[in-house]
Amino acid sequence: MQVTAMDIYRLLPQTNCEDCEEAACGEASCMAFATKLSEKEAQLELCTELSPEGLNKLESLLAPAVREITIGTGDKTITIGGDEVLYRYELTYYNPTSLVIDIADNLDDDEFTERVKTIEETEFERIGEMLTLDAIALRNASGNSDKFAEAASKLKKAKLPLVLCSFDPEAMKAALEKVGDERPLIYGVTEGNLEEMSALAMEYSCPVTIFSPNDLEKMKQISRTLRERGIEDIVLDPGTYVEEGIGDSLDNFVMIRRLAVEEQDEDFRFPILGIPALTWLYEKDEIQGGIREATIAATLMNKYADMLIFHGTNIWELIPVLTLRQGIYTDPRKPQAVDAGLYEFGEVDKDSPVLMTTNFALTFYTVEGDIKGKTNAYLLVLDTEGRAVDVSLAGGQLNAEAVADLIKETGIEEKVDTRKLIIPGLAAPVSGEIEDESGWEVLVGPRDSSAVPGFIDELKEKA
Repeated sequence: MQVTAMDIYRLLPQTNCEDCEEAACGEASCMAFATKLSEKEAQLELCTELSPEGLNKLESLLAPAVREITIGTGDKTITIGGDEVLYRYELTYYNPTSLVIDIADNLDDDEFTERVKTIEETEFERIGEMLTLDAIALRNASGNSDKFAEAASKLKKAKLPLVLCSFDPEAMKAALEKVGDERPLIYGVTEGNLEEMSALAMEYSCPVTIFSPNDLEKMKQISRTLRERGIEDIVLDPGTYVEEGIGDSLDNFVMIRRLAVEEQDEDFRFPILGIPALTWLYEKDEIQGGIREATIAATLMNKYADMLIFHGTNIWELIPVLTLRQGIYTDPRKPQAVDAGLYEFGEVDKDSPVLMTTNFALTFYTVEGDIKGKTNAYLLVLDTEGRAVDVSLAGGQLNAEAVADLIKETGIEEKVDTRKLIIPGLAAPVSGEIEDESGWEVLVGPRDSSAVPGFIDELKEKA
């Protein structure tokens, strides 16, 4: 259940800091501070008038339904969990699903080094954000403790945090002796190794994963036992079935998250891990395996997976998953926008064409990608509160007066001799109004910005 500002306000001192010169919250009132806390835009510790009892009550109230778990240390850190709602439209989702790539401990040195390099260097840019992978999962594929420890020591120099994957406590201990100070995620705890693995988690202060395939009752028992021993950093793996049993996986993921959010069941208030990499146990074809693994990953991400372990590293497989993650983990209450104003592309001069678009991030970066390096032009970006062309036209943000004001405010008239403005094809209904309001000649451009360079070339030929 979402905590409201009023819920928080009731537990604040409600003094509005009138008698406290050292108050550091920086807000005009306790209600304003409560609002910031409810939106995760302020830290509770900023309130200097809270009693220890009040602080404890508020910490408990503000604790997310799903506990946040930090893996790694220093610059090699990721945080998973922290969600408070079942549905994104209710609030937003925090801490994007961590995408992890596995690596076997029995690879030869060259293969091992090359795979680590591939994992670390995988990235691509989309709407102004660089999308990357988050961690490396070391598998004890050899079944040998010494090899597992040796491979773990090689990863000390890696740029990403680690997940250590072995059900053998001896192998896990050997690896932790090498990298335990980096706080890797221990995978995994089962009914059979509970005693040894929990002891290692406590000794090295590492988070642990409970592996209980398709048995939530057993998972609940193990979770309770770990918590009774003082282990609070727990990740849950109910099993990933990548063939006919995928429905069971989805049911378990949804059930765990419902128990956490709706029932506040302390045994299930932890992040969920899925392993689409298991696809490769059944599929040997690289293309079909990659497609299937990406499909499983996307399905689990849509059903509350906080961490996913992959095997495939082909960029064509990872791009759709990274893109889906970017879309899911944006705040639905805040449109993605770029700064409005004037942008220049290429070597512009007084004869360069002038284009216009909106400041919706996806629109802007699409237009940028379509004209950058392909034509020399000025681009006027109108503040439409982060709305696309057709939406802002319907909503009234894209109107003749706003465009005329943008022309004046940016000083574009001092930069070009021409008085021709190319607007998006979808904005054609207001072309006449823009001409009347701005005094510029308005040319209706293509509906798809990929056709803009060709459109500009045609204009030059006619001139």
